[in-house]
Amino acid sequence: MKTYDLVVVGGGPAGVSAARTAALHHKTVALVNPDKDLGGAGINTGTLPSKTLRETALALSGMEARKLLGLNITLRHEATVSDFLRHEQDVKAGLNATLKQWTESMKIDFFPGIAAFENPHQLRINGKPNGQADGHTNGELTLQGENVLIATGSSPFRPPIYPFDRPHIYDSDTILNLDRLPGKLAVIGAGVIGSEYACIFAALGVEVHLIDSRDTLLPFLDGEVSRALAAAMEHNGIVLHRSERVAQCLATGQDRITLKLASGTELDMEAVLVASGRNSNTSQLNLSAAGVAVGERGLVHVDEYYRTSTPHIYAAGDVIGFPALASTSFEQGYRAVLNAFGLEARAGLPSVLPTGIYTIPEASMIGETEESLKKKGVDYVVGRAPYANCMRGRIIGDNDGFIKLLFRRSDLKLLGVHVLGEHATELVHLGLIAMLSGGTAATFDNVCFNVPTLSELYKYAARQVLLPQQNTVSSR
Repeated sequence: MKTYDLVVVGGGPAGVSAARTAALHHKTVALVNPDKDLGGAGINTGTLPSKTLRETALALSGMEARKLLGLNITLRHEATVSDFLRHEQDVKAGLNATLKQWTESMKIDFFPGIAAFENPHQLRINGKPNGQADGHTNGELTLQGENVLIATGSSPFRPPIYPFDRPHIYDSDTILNLDRLPGKLAVIGAGVIGSEYACIFAALGVEVHLIDSRDTLLPFLDGEVSRALAAAMEHNGIVLHRSERVAQCLATGQDRITLKLASGTELDMEAVLVASGRNSNTSQLNLSAAGVAVGERGLVHVDEYYRTSTPHIYAAGDVIGFPALASTSFEQGYRAVLNAFGLEARAGLPSVLPTGIYTIPEASMIGETEESLKKKGVDYVVGRAPYANCMRGRIIGDNDGFIKLLFRRSDLKLLGVHVLGEHATELVHLGLIAMLSGGTAATFDNVCFNVPTLSELYKYAARQVLLPQQNTVSSR
C-alpha cells in the first residue's frame, strides 16, 4: 500500500487540474484513470473531438470559401470517413502525449486502472492490461490518501428505447467510431451536443433531422439568439422536429432505422445519434464504503468548497453535475485542491461564466438574457451591432452574425453579452472581463480597438445606447 497526500480518481479536465495544482504545491499525488490516455471526455470523446470535427467539416464543405468567393470548392464528396476523422485523431494523440509527458515531469504517480473505495481513505486499484506506468504492476494494489478527489466524469445516457447493439445507432462517444458517412442521420436531443453534431454532419451534406421534446432551441439562450440560430441551422439544411419525441426505434435492416415519433410521423434513417444527457461515472467506486452521498444519475453531492459528505473527500467536474463543462471542470479541480490543503478558500465558481456553443454558426453568451431581465423586472436597454457593420465582419464574409449587449438603464452597467457568428466563443471573453470588473457602456466607448477586428462591435453596440435618440429599446 502506498500513501499520498492526494489521490485523484479520474484523469479528465478536473482530475488533471487537481493533480497539477497539488504537485505544484509539493504534495505527493497519485492519479488513477481507467485508460492509459489522460484527458477524459474533454480530450478523448467530447470537447476536443467535436470541436475539431467542426473545423474539419467547415474545411471539407467549403462553406467559408462560398461566403468569401461565391465559389463551390467543396471536398466533401471526395472525402472519406478517414479523411474526416484524421485531424481529430492527430490532435487527440498530440494532447494525450503532452499530458503523459507533463504528468511524468511533475512526478505524479499514474495508475491506469479502476478504483473502488475500501474505506474513506483507501482505494483498491484493479490494474488494466493496456499498459503500466512508473514501474507499477498491472495487478491489484491499494492506495491511501490523506485527501481524495473524485473526478470520474460522465458517460452518455442510453435510453432503453434505442437498440445500441445494432449497427449505426450511436451515442456521443461511439459516433467517433463512425465507419461511413450516412446519407440520412437523426439526432435525438437538441441540447448543446446534439445541436453541434447536427451542424457538423449537415455541413458535410448529410440530411439531418434534429428531434427534441422542447418547442425552443436551446432555451437557456437569449430568445433572439435562439431564433436566429434555429433559422441558420434550417438554412444549412437541418430539419428541426420540435415538441416531438421518439416513441419507437426499429433497426429494420443493415442500413435502415425507422423512428416512430409520438405525433405519428415515421422517419427512415441510415443512422441515429442519441444525445439525451449524461450519467455520472460513479457505479464502480463503491462510494458507500467511503460514506459519500450520491443523487440522481449518480451525481456526487458537494458543498460550495467541493467537499462531499465525507470531509476529506472532494469531487469536481461532470461527476457533480451542472455546468459540466471542460472549462468549469478545470477550475473546480483547481479550487478543490486549494480548499483540501487549506491553501486558499475558494468557494464555488467565478460569479460570471461564459457559455460557448460550437454550432454553425457559433453562439456564446454571458449573464442575463432579455427574458431573465423581464422576469426580474429590471429596466434595461439593448445595444446591437451586426458583423456586417465592421470591416472584419465583411472580410470573413459573415453577414448574419451579431453582438447584443444588455445594460441596466439606470447606470448602463453591462448585464449580459450575446454573440452569434463565427469566433463568437472567442469574442465573448471581452464582455466577460468587462462584466467581472463592473463595466458599463462607457467602458467600451472609451477603448480604441484594433482595426479590422470583431472586437470593434462592442464599441458600436455600446454607442447605440449612449446616443439618446437611439436609446429606445427597454423592458417597458
